[in-house]
Amino acid sequence: MRRSLKRGATATALLALLATATLAQAEIAQKGNLRVTTTGKLSPKKLPRKGTAPIQVSVGGKFASVDGTLPPQLTSMRIELNRQGDLETTGLPECRISQIQPASTQRALRACKGALVGSGRFEVDVVLAGQAPYPAAGRLLVFNGKHKGKKALLGQIYSAKPFASSFVIPFVISKQRKGRYGLVLTSNVPKALTSWGHITGLTLNLKRRYSYRGKRRSVVSAGCPAPKGFPGALFSLARTTFRFAGGVQVTSGLTRSCKVRG
Repeated sequence: MRRSLKRGATATALLALLATATLAQAEIAQKGNLRVTTTGKLSPKKLPRKGTAPIQVSVGGKFASVDGTLPPQLTSMRIELNRQGDLETTGLPECRISQIQPASTQRALRACKGALVGSGRFEVDVVLAGQAPYPAAGRLLVFNGKHKGKKALLGQIYSAKPFASSFVIPFVISKQRKGRYGLVLTSNVPKALTSWGHITGLTLNLKRRYSYRGKRRSVVSAGCPAPKGFPGALFSLARTTFRFAGGVQVTSGLTRSCKVRG
C-alpha cells in the first residue's frame, strides 16, 4: 500500500510539474566573445507511451559576438535527437544536389517537391571585399536525398540580395546505439558558403506525412518516455554541437516535456 501511495503521489507531483514548468525556450552558451543561442520545439506534446506518433520537430541556433563584431565562421554542425524519436524516409523520392544547386526557392520546389520533408530559415552576414557585412535572410528548404552515397537531408538556401545566390548544406543521417540520443544529423558547411558570408542563424523544421505501400507514414515520429503509472515526462529533446573556425566548439542540450496520450 505504501508503495502505491508513494507512486501515486510522485505521479501527481510530476503532473503538477509538467503543468507549471516553464522550461527555457532557448539555451544560451558563451565561449569568450562568442554567444550561441540554441532553440528547439516539439509538437504535439501529447504522445503515446508505447509506440510512436507523427510529430514536428524544430532545432536551431543563432550565433553572435558579444562585442558586436562579426562572429567566427560556422564550419560544422551535429544535431542529436532523443532516442524515442525516429526519422523515416523509405518510399519518398530522392532529390539530387544538382537539381537544387544553383536554384531559386521556386525552382528547387519545382524540381524536388516530392522529396520535401521540412523547411526553416537562415540568416547570413554577407562579406564582400571593401564593404561592411551585409545581412541577408531567407527560406531554408529541406529535401530527402543523399550525400556521397549516404542518406542525407539536403538543406537548400537561396538569397536574392545583395545578388542571387544559392547553396546546399547536406546533413548526413546516422544512428547511434547507446546513450539517450539515437538519431544524428551531421554537416560540414560548404566552403562556397563560408567564402560568401558568415552564418548567424539557422533553423531546421522537419514535418512530412506521406503514403507508401498503402500505409500512412511520417518522416519524424516519437513517443513519450514516461514510466508506467506516470502521466508524462521531462526528457532531453536534442543536443547540438556547433564548431567554428579557430577550433571553438559549443555544445548545448535542450530539455522538453511530454504527456501521455489517452
